[in-house]
Amino acid sequence: MKIVVFGLTVSSSWGNGHATLWRGLIRALAADGHQVTFVEKDVPWYRDTRDLHQLPGGRLLLYRDWAEVLARKRDLLDADAVIVTSYCVDAVAATRLIEAEARGLSVFYDLDTPVTLARLAAGEPVDYLPPNGLGGFDLVLSYTGGPALDALRDRLGARRAAPLYGHVDPATHHPAPPHAVFGGDLSYLGTYADDRQAALTRLFIEPADRAPAQRFVLGGSGYPADFPWRDNIYFMRHVAPADHPAFFGSSRLTLNITRADMAAMGWCPSGRLFEAAACGVPIVSDDWAGLDRFFVPGEEILLADRADDVLAALAVSDAELRRIADAARARVLAQHSSAARARELVAMLEDVGQAAMVAT
Repeated sequence: MKIVVFGLTVSSSWGNGHATLWRGLIRALAADGHQVTFVEKDVPWYRDTRDLHQLPGGRLLLYRDWAEVLARKRDLLDADAVIVTSYCVDAVAATRLIEAEARGLSVFYDLDTPVTLARLAAGEPVDYLPPNGLGGFDLVLSYTGGPALDALRDRLGARRAAPLYGHVDPATHHPAPPHAVFGGDLSYLGTYADDRQAALTRLFIEPADRAPAQRFVLGGSGYPADFPWRDNIYFMRHVAPADHPAFFGSSRLTLNITRADMAAMGWCPSGRLFEAAACGVPIVSDDWAGLDRFFVPGEEILLADRADDVLAALAVSDAELRRIADAARARVLAQHSSAARARELVAMLEDVGQAAMVAT
């Protein structure tokens, strides 16, 4: 297949969860013989933090003005499937162009479904949604499953809605030797978010308060000056994807915290959850509906609702933590790799394409 993606970014992993996901998915699609072009607006904040300049297994097209896209539209729209994603800067313009001139399937991929639906419910504008909803697309993919799929159909008119969950590329996220800089008893990797702060306080700051002899390591961008740091919390402002294996591999245990909208909706595993598991570190996570669809609690992941649960997880023996980590890694490699998601995507595109041929 020839696939074109109009997306937020694949070239910079700074402050977003899209780039790493697309890199793994495109690599996997290319390994199966598919051709992918990623079209990205060259905005200053990603230009200044760019950590990928050539797309392994694909083609990266950076543009500064929409006229540059229009000048290449014949090539871009001559594809088996054209995908527009949430937070794509020119999503509406791309949608109009696809509806008018694309020869293949049109697809919308919402990698931020809980945010999309929460903003709609609050009456707030969603810049990346077409004014007439999602009914014009042949297929709507969602990073979130469960009830979110019904909402995409009922509220936004999606004709076909299906989940394409997060995933991990084992070529970039894998067990690695520990590094002294990242070493700690409990780590947390994530960009600062207001709606995660209460859980971060409960599951990271409070345990650090109560276990002053243990080392807590936090990595991520956007943390404010008034963040409630503790003497035993060590901070890395930005941990590049290439350093994720060493970051995770240096922790005895790592914490996963889900964005509030994602946790409330459920069925929305973050890519970071799969990355940590692929790196072979045991995970303690907040709980949400559908989590047991991806990992078996107590067998492949530990769950925490309060500080006591985190401290109890830290007290688990090394041997038991290793068993949990190994089980989670095996589950991810079998079911939640980028290669697995690439096959799911292609299968869905083929099914929709065949259905369209039968209908005509």
